[in-house]
Amino acid sequence: MISPDLARALAASGLRWTPRSGDVFMIPGGELDGETFVVSELTIEPREYLSGTILAFNGTTEWALDSAAVEDTLWLPREDQLREALDHQFISLERDAGEYLVRTASALGSGSYRAPSAPDAYAEALLALLRRNETT
Repeated sequence: MISPDLARALAASGLRWTPRSGDVFMIPGGELDGETFVVSELTIEPREYLSGTILAFNGTTEWALDSAAVEDTLWLPREDQLREALDHQFISLERDAGEYLVRTASALGSGSYRAPSAPDAYAEALLALLRRNETT
């Protein structure tokens, strides 16, 4: 799982989240800060309203929380979701000298991104691509 700081940077750079079963998220600030939650039809389900999407907490009487607006949460994308977001720009994932290396290529150039874990390497690559798109 990527760090909350890296997830915040991805969100700030434009990565959008449509909650799906199995997604991991946090609710920053307050008593639940630092806790992770998983979207599941049984306990936490996304509900669409005209005003936006909320995450409804079903059967969670131990928490004083019925729901949370998606914009008040922080999505922690999984490795497969990060790779999917890279789309055709993803070239390869390699293990090199104890680190993971993600290579990308796009019309704006190619890049290599190293990190101690594969999800972090994917996240760093996606962050660089999102930031590059912000400036073009």
